[in-house]
Amino acid sequence: MKKFHLVDMIKCILYLIALLLFQSCVAQSKPNLIDAEMQTVISEKLSYYLYYPDDYESDQKKMFPILLFLHGGGESGDSLVALKRNGPPKMIVDGKKFPFLILAPQNPHQKQWWNTRAINQLLDTIVANNRVDKNRIYLTGLSRGGGAAWEMAVQYPTKFAAMAVVCGMSPVPYASWIDKKMPIWVFHGEEDKSIAISESENMVNRLKSMGYSVKFTKYPGVGHNSWIRAYKTEALYDWFMQQDRGLKN
Repeated sequence: MKKFHLVDMIKCILYLIALLLFQSCVAQSKPNLIDAEMQTVISEKLSYYLYYPDDYESDQKKMFPILLFLHGGGESGDSLVALKRNGPPKMIVDGKKFPFLILAPQNPHQKQWWNTRAINQLLDTIVANNRVDKNRIYLTGLSRGGGAAWEMAVQYPTKFAAMAVVCGMSPVPYASWIDKKMPIWVFHGEEDKSIAISESENMVNRLKSMGYSVKFTKYPGVGHNSWIRAYKTEALYDWFMQQDRGLKN
């Protein structure tokens, strides 16, 4: 009986060892790459100014261009009045009249980049609910907003009729993703210490080498606030008004 009991114990031990080895092999064969899926929802609250030309109400049949203006980092936050410090919003406050609508949203995040998908959704909503010529949607931005303008030109290549970027920055490989039908005007101060002029020079050189229509204005002796001179350039707004995607199709 003792011998039989010893044999059973040995068999039991061997069985347990075999079971452990099998489980180990199964665990080791589990793949590192698995299939999964998750639906995400991202919400963004955007405050904005919307400017209407003087004749918008008087001429009910007329379709108008619209300019999307993206401000710099200094105007980010939750105080919409900060947008009046620079660019077209400041000019409007100072009495400037524009021949197109101007949409000026505010980036609610002081230390984050623009949410360009949220901006695009806002822009589409404004366009759908106003008399806007969809072939004459213009884009401009300064500093951080200039970088966002480059990004939007990449993400939505057939949306804009023209773009003006003031002291912005963007990865040079973005150049090949921008629609060649869209004219571009770039402005930058040669003494910019925040965003080096080389950021614009490299992008402009790449675009020109690929046959894009690009204007480049450099300001000698001017630092990061090149937007002061850029947005006072009357020729810029005449240039915008000449651009129409419908004429380029």
